[in-house]
Amino acid sequence: MKKINTSAYMPTEIEVKNLSENKILIEAYPFQSGFGITLAHPLRRLLLNSTVGFAPTAIKIDGVAHEFDSMRGMLEDVALFIINLKSIRFKIKSGLEKVVLHYSFNGPKEIKGSDLSNDDVEVVTPEAYLATISEDAEISFSIIVEKGIGYVPSEIIRDLIESDYIALDAFFTPVKKAIYEIENILVEDNPNYEKVVFTVETDGLISPVEAFKNSLESMYSQMSVFNGILDIDIASSSDSSVNTQVELSKLLQTVEEMNLSARSFNCLERAEIRFAGELALMSELELKNLKNLGKKSLEEIKLAMEEMGYPVGFEFSSETIEVLNKKIADLKSEANEG
Repeated sequence: MKKINTSAYMPTEIEVKNLSENKILIEAYPFQSGFGITLAHPLRRLLLNSTVGFAPTAIKIDGVAHEFDSMRGMLEDVALFIINLKSIRFKIKSGLEKVVLHYSFNGPKEIKGSDLSNDDVEVVTPEAYLATISEDAEISFSIIVEKGIGYVPSEIIRDLIESDYIALDAFFTPVKKAIYEIENILVEDNPNYEKVVFTVETDGLISPVEAFKNSLESMYSQMSVFNGILDIDIASSSDSSVNTQVELSKLLQTVEEMNLSARSFNCLERAEIRFAGELALMSELELKNLKNLGKKSLEEIKLAMEEMGYPVGFEFSSETIEVLNKKIADLKSEANEG
């Protein structure tokens, strides 16, 4: 029987299936049409960008000057050695956010991930291959392993380490795969309700269920900024000072907190754009004209701003624009002084 809804349909069913040790399938349903992707897309972004993991961020090899060097007695050159190292997944045991590990091996030996486990770290990929050294060879190296989220390019890490270390691109996220599908499902006589099917796979640092829970907690935490609006008297909600306060809470986050790709972030940094509010105040044409900003980066930034609720070129009141510009100027001034 057809009817006019007075509230969004509340999904009631959820199923979790183990596909393998570190891979699960999550099905949730039934969602009202359009609500499935509304929830699934930000959850996927949070799975990939907010799940805490560990990664090697720098390496120092005795007798090696740079990543394009080679080493006598080692089958691989240094560049391939580094690529292999990135496939080895570490987990710091002590609860610290950073450890420095020291290793020394004599040949002949095939070095694997299991050889790097010690009192400070557990290696959850013990069979991962690192290098092969010949009978008369010896290799000594130090690795910095850190805790973090998302992806951090070597250009940023280079400024944070000692000069004798080689900076590495750091892939912190333990989530290897996070994909979703939206399927139609029949509710009563309506075939347009939706089922969200998530496939989540991790590298073993944490379970996929734990990763999914973490993404939910991150979503709730991010959305809590809007809790204040529940206390606003509807009769006085037209007060511009209340509206300004609600808007500024999101717009004063830094572009670094927006989880953009390294290419997009670096372009904005070179243009000295540091806050989301600066992007919201720009027109799309102004954004397009930023030097070295490509089409993919433009679309990524536009999508991130739309998800925030303030698309590029958002129309603010004149009072809000004045307050926002002043706040941003003050924050930039404080940062420069610091």
